[in-house]
Amino acid sequence: MKVATPQQVDAGQAIYNKYVLAAYDLLVLGISCQLLWRCPARKMKDHYNKFISNNHLDVGVGTGYFLDHCDFPSKKPRIALMDLNKNALRYTAERIVRYAPEVYCRNILDSISIPAENFDSVGINFLLHCVPGDFSEKGVIFDHLKAIMNPHAVIFGATILQRGVSPNWFAKKLMNFYNNKGVFSNQYDCAEHLKRELDIRFSEVSIEIAGCVALFYARK
Repeated sequence: MKVATPQQVDAGQAIYNKYVLAAYDLLVLGISCQLLWRCPARKMKDHYNKFISNNHLDVGVGTGYFLDHCDFPSKKPRIALMDLNKNALRYTAERIVRYAPEVYCRNILDSISIPAENFDSVGINFLLHCVPGDFSEKGVIFDHLKAIMNPHAVIFGATILQRGVSPNWFAKKLMNFYNNKGVFSNQYDCAEHLKRELDIRFSEVSIEIAGCVALFYARK
């Protein structure tokens, strides 16, 4: 198995500075998801509402949009944030400060340990397509997250695919541009390979395709 270089790992997350984060909800969750990836943000929010628990870890937090807008089972959930990008962690922690989130700066390609209890749900939304390698290499992420999940916990999320989907002209051009810049690493990503990696590690797996996006969940 190839090991991603520090430069490759950094390229996938370094773009998310305070200026990009300020525009992310409009440009990515609004325009790109609706018109290019053809999976509107409301569909991903519904996915969150279906699987999120009161003991939740969000990995690759972006701007915290879904944590800010989803419906937790109670008014005082335990929420933890995990990301390699400190800008994203800071932005999201401030956005959902009402929940007093735990914050962990981690590279999920490495083994993970946290000074706290395990989780009942783990969200990993729009992160996998930014991680270097194909799914056989990215699969180690599921090993690392599974280690901090409780029995019967669920991991869920969404990722943009390039294989086995039919991107429109603009989506294809943007994906190629992002892959050339190292922002995306999804040129080999397909639903079949994602399912294979989840099936190896979890007992219940489901994947739904919406446009260029795979919405998935897997239960421990």
